Amino acid sequence: MGALFGKSRKSVPSRVTDQDKAVLQLKQQRDRLKQYQKRIELQLENDRLLAKKCLQQGRKDRAKLLLRKKKYQESLLINADKQLENLEKLASDLEFAQVELKVLDGLKQGNAALKKVHDMLDINEVEKIMDETREGIEKQQEIDAILTDVLTTQDEEDVLAELDALEAEEQRAQLPDVPSEELPIPDNNEVEVEADEELDTKAIKSAKLTEKSKAKKVLVEA
Repeated sequence: MGALFGKSRKSVPSRVTDQDKAVLQLKQQRDRLKQYQKRIELQLENDRLLAKKCLQQGRKDRAKLLLRKKKYQESLLINADKQLENLEKLASDLEFAQVELKVLDGLKQGNAALKKVHDMLDINEVEKIMDETREGIEKQQEIDAILTDVLTTQDEEDVLAELDALEAEEQRAQLPDVPSEELPIPDNNEVEVEADEELDTKAIKSAKLTEKSKAKKVLVEA
């Protein structure tokens, strides 16, 4: 079983690519250069202090030698800066190249999928479907025209009457509901007073009409 497990582990592909390993090595080299720069900077400061101490002790030749060493180390520090800049640029370029590679791989897969879809869609088949759809629409329009021509004038009038009935029904549905409360019953005395007033009004109007007719008759006789 150990052999089986060993084979299964070997069969699993590694997710770390050669580009990833290269980027990792570049970053490790960059870190080593930075550590080297720190050591050089410390050494420069120590050599400067030691040269100053030698001058105080009257050891001028020793101080001069230390300053030469310091100057040489400064040139090494400048070269280290250049190398560090190159490493960082190379690591960035390599990482960006990996991103571009993934983009290209995505485009490749997308183009392959699009090609499969295009292979499934035959131009002739698409044109056939469009023609059938167009024919179906035209046929339906012809059926609608035939049905319209079949209706007589009486049928059209019946349709309009039914339409009016539906509109009236809709309007009745929108009217407010009739109140369910009963109206108050008027008093008998009030009804009699209103009746008397109505009779008096009619009598006055009748008297006025009689006077007008008499006046017209007198004028005619004269």
